Amino acid sequence: MPSPVRPVARLRRWNAPLGVAVVLLGLLTVAVLVPGTLTGDDPRSCDLADSLAPPSWAHPFGHDLFGCDLLAKTLYGGRTSLLLAVSVLVLTGLLAVVVGALAGYTGGLLDGVVSRVTDVWSGIPLVLGGVVLLSATDRRGVWQVVAVLAVFSWPPMLRIVRASTRQVLALEYVTAARALGAGPVWLLTRHVLPAAVRPLLVFASAYAGVLISAEAVLTFAGVGLQRPTESWGILLQQGGEAASRAPHALVAPSLVLVVTVAALVLLGEGLRAAGRTGHGR
Repeated sequence: MPSPVRPVARLRRWNAPLGVAVVLLGLLTVAVLVPGTLTGDDPRSCDLADSLAPPSWAHPFGHDLFGCDLLAKTLYGGRTSLLLAVSVLVLTGLLAVVVGALAGYTGGLLDGVVSRVTDVWSGIPLVLGGVVLLSATDRRGVWQVVAVLAVFSWPPMLRIVRASTRQVLALEYVTAARALGAGPVWLLTRHVLPAAVRPLLVFASAYAGVLISAEAVLTFAGVGLQRPTESWGILLQQGGEAASRAPHALVAPSLVLVVTVAALVLLGEGLRAAGRTGHGR
């Protein structure tokens, strides 16, 4: 009888995109969680005399419109942006695992209803849906934005879990286990959910970049996070207001955002390549 799928073991095989992504994200995580490693400035310590001061050795990113050190604000703002993306992924991932696994396992009417609802909901663009809902909200804090992004982010994850469930149930060793009397709970926890971990993890890694970008776009457009919350979207909004006089106010946080999104995309590609290599072996 073929051995059960072990996706986690397959992900231990390294490749270039995965290595680069881990290094970049590791450095970013340390810098965001322990900003003192890169700057000793307090993002709340501002002096209007330094308003829009250009980059220097002491302040590599320069200062923003309010005379605050832009590097410090970028690092501290990264906490909010990363927290937002992780929170959305956790919420949507849990929903996808529960509903997707049940729909894929039971089939029939439940599977049909879930599939049709998913198809319809996935036709709503993430940013457009966010604009509509957030425009009708007076208070737009972190958790309000998390809730709105989660509302429009679950369809692709649910599809992945449902498809993995259907695929695993068709395998010979699972069919044999069912014939020997294995119950739904045992099958789901022993075979279905472990098989859904790898594709869901691969997708979530790359999709985190989409969520970070979505927050930045919504905030830049004026319907996302609001001050005094600090995030990369807030920094882009403030930098856009002063870009004609001080381009560094927009360019510096934009570069950090681009590098982060690129690293997350590389992480997803690296995990996907590692999974293919493991499968081939």
